[in-house]
Amino acid sequence: MLDLILRNATLPDGRAGIDIGIAHGRIAALQTHLPAQAAHEIDCAGQLVTPPFVDAHFHMDSTLSHGLPRVNQSGTLLEGIALWGELKPQLTQEALVERALAYCDWAVAKGLLAIRSHVDVCDDRLLAVEALLHVRERVKPYLDLQLVAFPQDGLLRAPRALANLERALDLGVDVVGGIPHFERTAEQGAESVRMLCAIAAQRGLMVDMHCDESDDPLSRHIETLAEQAQRLGLQGRVTGSHLTSMHSMDNYYVSKLLPLLRESGVAAIANPLINITLQGRHDTYPKRRGMTRVPELLAAGVPVAFGHDCVMDPWYGLGSGDMLEVAHMGLHVAQMTGRDAMRQCFEAVTTTPARILGLDGYGLEPGCRADLVLLQAADPVEAIRLRAIRLAVIRAGKVIASAAPATTTLRLPGRPQTVDFTRPSSQGSSGQAPK
Repeated sequence: MLDLILRNATLPDGRAGIDIGIAHGRIAALQTHLPAQAAHEIDCAGQLVTPPFVDAHFHMDSTLSHGLPRVNQSGTLLEGIALWGELKPQLTQEALVERALAYCDWAVAKGLLAIRSHVDVCDDRLLAVEALLHVRERVKPYLDLQLVAFPQDGLLRAPRALANLERALDLGVDVVGGIPHFERTAEQGAESVRMLCAIAAQRGLMVDMHCDESDDPLSRHIETLAEQAQRLGLQGRVTGSHLTSMHSMDNYYVSKLLPLLRESGVAAIANPLINITLQGRHDTYPKRRGMTRVPELLAAGVPVAFGHDCVMDPWYGLGSGDMLEVAHMGLHVAQMTGRDAMRQCFEAVTTTPARILGLDGYGLEPGCRADLVLLQAADPVEAIRLRAIRLAVIRAGKVIASAAPATTTLRLPGRPQTVDFTRPSSQGSSGQAPK
């Protein structure tokens, strides 16, 4: 007797009519017409079942703080950093925990069950670090939270950032972070990359740096990061986040850079919603999009994930934790409208960030963790198009969130009574929210 069976599911790779049997928090069977019984069953009615969404780049210490102590009037990255500096002295651990837990509730409702969050270590009190370490333990039963020690004010620019970063790692923060383009000089930025990669190598940790989040085509710290990954044997453990300067670089330099990234095993994380909001602010017209070269990176064999980055904080006053919204924006900005390219955008918020974060047991095969999301969509492309309703969110074989299918009642002579915006061939299979 199994614990749960999902009947008649469609999988992201196109397999249809699949039954997923779950026992002891793991996928026990995955086949058509599974000849088994379970304590509970869900009829997926041909709808899409996917592993959970993964946010590879977020700032949970600042989330839901929009308007504190004031609103970012210019909308720029630098004013956002200054605003965060004004807010830090007013922070309390209780408020940080409360906001982070509220956001985790949002995440679960959206089927987002794994988040890598950067946490500022430039506050000598390490309030945010201690708060998010507490949150990490609180949410562990239902959400994987990976923390990055992030020297927001610059490793060398802020007087005690290096010591604070080491303290944060000693407390149990998972990943070494950095922000080389925010150092005082390019030389100091490169030196910070070398120092941080050495710390990661010594401690056996992964690296995820805010790298070249700038419109300056001469901001090239990703080159140093890739070189250090090779020199120190960190291949597969290093990530460059943002990489927006690549949007402004000349093609000849990028033709040299892309093979270096592939050879060094460095992954890339773009943040579509925030990159296009913060970048290009000094342009009149033509105005740069600001997001890194996602299709070119993918074509070169570099893993690319999408992150949400911000939700209602000093840098961005919108957002709800919906990674399908992130994929939707990334698809448009990167002009990835081919069928395969759109599927790559779905992978950029599911399987690719799961690999970058090193999530154990993630996937849709027997033996994988029974962490799943049932969507009101026929396939990944339709899921992105509709920002599909999460009919059921499952963690370790248990439904932890559910929603009713989205339908609208029509009162038009001679037309259907309801519309759910799926393709006509999918109508009548809108799925049912589990009881």
